[in-house]
Amino acid sequence: MSKVYVFLADGFEEIEGLTVVDLLRRAGEEVETVSIMGRKMIEGYHKIKVEADALFEETDFTEGKMLVLPGGMPGTRHLGAYKPLTDMLCDWDTKGKQLAAICAAPSVFGGLGFLKDRKATSYPGCLDGIPVGEYTEEPVAVDGNVVTSRGVGTAIAFALKLIEVLISKEKADEIAASIVYPV
Repeated sequence: MSKVYVFLADGFEEIEGLTVVDLLRRAGEEVETVSIMGRKMIEGYHKIKVEADALFEETDFTEGKMLVLPGGMPGTRHLGAYKPLTDMLCDWDTKGKQLAAICAAPSVFGGLGFLKDRKATSYPGCLDGIPVGEYTEEPVAVDGNVVTSRGVGTAIAFALKLIEVLISKEKADEIAASIVYPV
């Protein structure tokens, strides 16, 4: 079975990262949290400590089917500055493989040039000055292999859209109903 990888760095927005993990696992996806910090214990923006499943440098991503970047600061800056990750993101985008980012993290994609011809969204202001094909204020934007979302308030909608992209709309609706999420 292929995996979804959610990347964690100190200062990540806990709800954005962990909501994705929770709902994708409920949907039956194999999800692995991956630290880019050289240690498994990560401290989120709100001082919540989370132990990642794996370290980036010890992970074989060949079984991957989606890479997910949660937002938060300085977590997003850490993700964007970690060359092994940005190199992999570029490779995945070139191959048309699934990429997703929420809140400030779409700026990593924008900085790598992925959004210049795509519809995208982010936390307000995070894509200012970055070439984007069409900026939208919709909770979640999907354009080709790239999914973006706005922030903590859209984390459930983002995770449900990832389920829809990876599995089906029916499965996303089933998970939404199981968590009493209004649709």
